[in-house]
Amino acid sequence: MNIRSLEKSQKLGFLFYISYNGKKFHSFDENTDKKSVKNEFATLLNKLGFTWAKGIQQAGRTDSEVSANENILYVSSNFSGNLENLIVEFNSSIKGLKILKIEKTLPNLVIPDLIETREYIYSYPLEKINFSEEDIKNKCFEVSGTYDVSKFTDSKGKELKENIRTVHVEYLNSSLHFKGNSFMPKQVRIMSSYILTRNLKIFPAKYLTLSKINLKAELLDFIFIENSNLKIENVEKVLSSNKLNIFYVKDKGKFLGKNGNNIKALKKIYGNIIVREG
Repeated sequence: MNIRSLEKSQKLGFLFYISYNGKKFHSFDENTDKKSVKNEFATLLNKLGFTWAKGIQQAGRTDSEVSANENILYVSSNFSGNLENLIVEFNSSIKGLKILKIEKTLPNLVIPDLIETREYIYSYPLEKINFSEEDIKNKCFEVSGTYDVSKFTDSKGKELKENIRTVHVEYLNSSLHFKGNSFMPKQVRIMSSYILTRNLKIFPAKYLTLSKINLKAELLDFIFIENSNLKIENVEKVLSSNKLNIFYVKDKGKFLGKNGNNIKALKKIYGNIIVREG
């Protein structure tokens, strides 16, 4: 974390927690010829006045027809408007894609590196399953653990240099629940086929849902909330996280004081602080 660069910038990172119906889109990534989740997201946000300079990062990329109860898109932006109003306008303007919440964090992060685990649910029609619940749970136990999972992936996945993955699978409420640190292409759908039919086929995408994204502690420590409890003279607004406070002031020089004495005293009380003018 470069404190000086953060002080000079007005940017923040924005984590958009979204849900979507995969059947309403042709793809997840931007595609000029087809309707995609990221393209619809970007187009509408820009129309609503939320802009950014670089591309959109995602916590989890999903295949065509795969839905999400929760995924995260991340951008760095100077946006200072009302986020709650933005969510309402966005959700009333598009079908099949919703913003669940928006969190502020540090700008210019590499989001895929800051994801602890992803969770998926595969809900295959019960009438197509010929094995008992006990048999299915035994197979879930068999495929859980940390090991080379390359047999449960497609040709693209087999070309990856690193094939060791950690995965935990449970059978709950007639669905398979997957939790892993990093899934390979088609891994969940092929594992589902193996558990439910004993075949290594790529099961249909339409039964798969990305259910949750779990962030690493190093990112959770920099999720900012507006701290209305801190009433500090000459400070207009405070954004607080576990590891850093951002003070917004009208006159930065005056606030810092001679030789930075004012800010030195505040740091003894509040820990890491950066000061932004505006």
